[in-house]
Amino acid sequence: MHYLPISFGNMLPEKSMWAYLNHFVMSNISYLFDEIDGYLYYLGGTVGAITIAGIAAASAYYFMTRPIPEKPLVPLENQSPILEGPDQIHVSKFYKESKNGKFVSYIAESVRTLYQTFREGAYTSNNGPCLGWRETLTSPYQWINYDEALLRAKNFGSGMIALGARPRDLIGIYSQNRPEWILYEQGCYCFSLVVVPLYDTLGPDACAFIIRQTEMMMVIVEDDSKAALLLEKAPRSLKILITIKPVRPMTLENARSQGIQIVSFIDVEKLGAKTNNAEIPPTVDDLCTVCYTSGTTGNPKGVMLTHGNVVAGVCAVILQLGDHRIRCGDIMMSFLPLAHMFERCCENGIYYVGGAVGFYSGDIKELTNDLKMLKPTVMPAVPRLLNRVYDKIQNDIAVSTLKRTIFNMALKAKEKEISKGILRRNGCWDKLAFTKVHQAFGGNLRLMVVASAPLAGNVLTFMRCALGCLVVEGYGQTECTGAITLTVQGDFVPNHVGPPVSCNAIKLVDVPEMEYYANQNTGEVCVRGSNVFHGYYKDPEKTAEAIDPEGWHHTGDIGMWLPNGTLRIIDRRKHIFKLSQGEYIVPEKIENIYTLSQYVNQVFVYGESLKSCIVAVVVPDVDVLKQWAFENNVRGTLSVLCNNRQVKELIINDMLKWGKQSGLKSFEQVKDIYLHPDPFSVQNGLLTPTFKTKRPQLKNYFKPQLEDMYKSLD
Repeated sequence: MHYLPISFGNMLPEKSMWAYLNHFVMSNISYLFDEIDGYLYYLGGTVGAITIAGIAAASAYYFMTRPIPEKPLVPLENQSPILEGPDQIHVSKFYKESKNGKFVSYIAESVRTLYQTFREGAYTSNNGPCLGWRETLTSPYQWINYDEALLRAKNFGSGMIALGARPRDLIGIYSQNRPEWILYEQGCYCFSLVVVPLYDTLGPDACAFIIRQTEMMMVIVEDDSKAALLLEKAPRSLKILITIKPVRPMTLENARSQGIQIVSFIDVEKLGAKTNNAEIPPTVDDLCTVCYTSGTTGNPKGVMLTHGNVVAGVCAVILQLGDHRIRCGDIMMSFLPLAHMFERCCENGIYYVGGAVGFYSGDIKELTNDLKMLKPTVMPAVPRLLNRVYDKIQNDIAVSTLKRTIFNMALKAKEKEISKGILRRNGCWDKLAFTKVHQAFGGNLRLMVVASAPLAGNVLTFMRCALGCLVVEGYGQTECTGAITLTVQGDFVPNHVGPPVSCNAIKLVDVPEMEYYANQNTGEVCVRGSNVFHGYYKDPEKTAEAIDPEGWHHTGDIGMWLPNGTLRIIDRRKHIFKLSQGEYIVPEKIENIYTLSQYVNQVFVYGESLKSCIVAVVVPDVDVLKQWAFENNVRGTLSVLCNNRQVKELIINDMLKWGKQSGLKSFEQVKDIYLHPDPFSVQNGLLTPTFKTKRPQLKNYFKPQLEDMYKSLD
């Protein structure tokens, strides 16, 4: 089979398009697919000399190789049943007992903890490859098999016990994704220890708070810089740092002066092998992890999840993936932070079925290099990554009418296939337009799971077309062990997050102050099930705020039920929103800081979950601005000054200065502002009678300006 060798990386003169196509047809006696109409023609010799035999051969070939549509696993027009009663509780169709108010907790009775899932994977894979990594950017992946991983994990856990850890102690880890992360995790499970991840965006104060609150005596750290950060504000409970990479003598001395012992990871393994402590496996109800949310105000909250919680969440997702579920032989790329439950659940699902996980090199800029070398079949992803892929393709095709024409034809043809339930990446349009996208993800991808923030519908549709594999989008929270909903096989419509998974039920409750009502199919998303957390660590007050007496977790997200029983997330109750990279923003906190600027009278900070940055509408202080204008010989009314580029730069620079002084992170700083001459007031409907900003009204009032700012930033 010969395919038209056009890629987005190669330029063709516009005028040569039809000549090139004609040359291809005339010089290649082969099959040419017309994917738009779904027919196959055989071109023999010249275009005009099509023989009956050629047509017959082409027809036979077509019917032998034509793509077979996949059948949806549930009726797409009715994806989630509603239980009887006034609450309109939606449940899953992937578990027959859901209609009786029951939830999936496991698939196999004998496999109900993460200690057992890993061993099940070792058995299923027949000691197949488990953990993979690369020493350099030019070297191939090398692998640890399951039996070796089990032995090393057991030794490491035994070593932690020999160093003083006791079952149910909380043990921290501060590291990027790497094989040692999993050896530590499984080592903890061998002795009923509890995993507590730390990560960069927490910062030193929050890390110190977590160590102090959990009375943590031992933390595994990746390298010298992370060890130094923890030593900077080390609480008294911290006694041992286990380092994966060597540390500087200065760091060793600093630790010694604080009474903290530093031991290498490999030495702990050797100690464990020597002492050979007997394993103490966990039970279903034992804590598996305390996963601290980064939070937006105050100290982070520790989400307590049991082994039963995580296994329930993993099993429910496996069921919902249907024919495309993960299986033995799958290879997954690990690059999203293991400190978060989305990645943890994905990896533990792979280990459960006997698949393998390859870790990225540690530099996100080299992810494409890693993907090409690993050639994964399964990949979790986040909108920020996919947005970049989409933007790059759009930029590539923008420079050429030929490229843009072929791309749009290919996209239209592939959308038509997907709407019929056809998933493939071996068609003519795939070879013609999407080969580079396939290869950028390794070429073998069959399943992608997208989560952490909403994904724009056009980007999701593009990825489904370009990758030719199942791309599902989910919605979840740490408090619900990852997934709450997940789109299903055969549903090609974007802009929703699917029906509930089988380990939980969902209902919406009224939020009258925001004019959302459950009887109108809108309201706060509430979740109950076997995946819902057991509370915040040592924080009963926050736990009571999150989980009501009937066991419903109130997520703080506003959802809308669509007519087909799928959920769409449309708002956030407490005016907290998530950017496309997954970072939470508290606009009121940022606004309070920016009003410290002498030039700012009022400010409205705004962001979208499909964007990676925030913008603001600013009402300047009239007196201060007029004084500055007089001193700098700048003339004009307030409206004129608000349109002055020099004035805009003055004010945004002063705001950013205050933000930096107040400790705002880079993603919390505005990237653009619009200056508005008229104050927000009760009279114009932008303030409440108690002078609080009416955020939905401000969003609608300044919609054109907000859209213009984001367009200028794209």
